[in-house]
Amino acid sequence: MLLAALTTLAPATRAAASEEIGAVDTVFKLIGPDHKIVVDAYDDPKVAGVTCYVSRAKTGGIKGGLGLAEDRSEASIVCQATGPIQIPQPLRQQEEVFTERTSLLFKRLRVVRMVDAKRNTLVYMTYSDRVIEGSPQNSVTAVAVPAGTPIPLKK
Repeated sequence: MLLAALTTLAPATRAAASEEIGAVDTVFKLIGPDHKIVVDAYDDPKVAGVTCYVSRAKTGGIKGGLGLAEDRSEASIVCQATGPIQIPQPLRQQEEVFTERTSLLFKRLRVVRMVDAKRNTLVYMTYSDRVIEGSPQNSVTAVAVPAGTPIPLKK
């Protein structure tokens, strides 16, 4: 019963929807899905024309198939201008843009956007955290915004 309630609530806690671009198997599992590396695309909800691609491990097997496994903390990110960059509203200096659950309860993959106003650049960092202890493993990427498009900041 608790499991059903938690899995029902899980989709509502996602900050942004991802689109799976592809996956490769890394370990064959006789029962349940294989262990994989998946690549997901996230469009920045506040910056039109920027898409982030995050690759991460996804645990398979029986626990993975049931949604009970804890995925590894390693992830990689690259963000690209996929169209004209438009920033309709001022951005915070630092803001969580995406979050996704990587274990049943306590672990999340996060993507944070930071503004480097001096260089007119958006910096994106991905990392994993837990309620008790997170991981220092992270990945960072940057998207230079054209000089004619200043990045408005919230005061």
